[in-house]
Amino acid sequence: MSISEPRPTAVVAAPEVAVRARVGVTLHRAGGQHAELVTFSGLPDAAEHLAIVLGNPAPSVPLVRLHSECLTGDVLGSARCDCGPQLEESLRRIAADGGAVLYLRQEGRGIGLYNKLDAYLLQDGGADTFEANRLIGREADERGYGVAAAMLNALGMNRVRLLTNNPDKVAQLREYGIDVLDAVPTGVYRTAENARYLEAKALRQGHTITLGGTS
Repeated sequence: MSISEPRPTAVVAAPEVAVRARVGVTLHRAGGQHAELVTFSGLPDAAEHLAIVLGNPAPSVPLVRLHSECLTGDVLGSARCDCGPQLEESLRRIAADGGAVLYLRQEGRGIGLYNKLDAYLLQDGGADTFEANRLIGREADERGYGVAAAMLNALGMNRVRLLTNNPDKVAQLREYGIDVLDAVPTGVYRTAENARYLEAKALRQGHTITLGGTS
C-alpha cells in the first residue's frame, strides 16, 4: 500500500457515541467568538477527543476541520510544521461560516509525542517526516478517522464541507458514511523551516499543496 492510499483502521463509528457535555467559551483565537467545547461518551478509542463548535446558527452543510493534536505547533508555535497556522485559520473560518473543529488526540500522526520527537532527530539527519516514522518502527501515518465520523454523527453533522488539503481525510470519512460534499483547501504556510515537511506531504501523501516560494 502506498502512503497516499487510505489506511485501514480498527476504529469504527460506534452507534452508541453521544454528546456528553457542551461548555460555552469565548475563543480569542477565533476572533473573540463564542464556541461550544463538546465532549463525548462511548467513543471507540480511549482518547479524549474534542469538538469545537462555532457559528450560530449551524448551517445545513457545516464547515468541518479534522485537526490532529500537535503540541509543538499548536501550543508552542514550533516552526517545523504548519499545524499552528492551520488551526488558527480553521477557527477563524469556521467561526464565520458555522461548523466545527474536531480536535483529535493523534499527536505525531498517531505515534505520540515522544515518538514524534524521536522522529524529529532522524529528520535532522535528512529523513523526511514519513521516512522518520518508519525508521523508528512505526507506520508513516497511523491516524484513523472512524472516531471523527462517530463524533460528527453524534453532533448531527453527517453532511459536511471538509476544510483540508489531505485527501485521506475525505476518503476515510466517506468510507465511514459521512457525506463530504466538498474539500475546501486551507492556506499554505510555507517557510524556510517547514519547506521540506510540506514538500513531503505534497509529494509523498498527495496533499493538495502548491509548492511555491516561502513566506
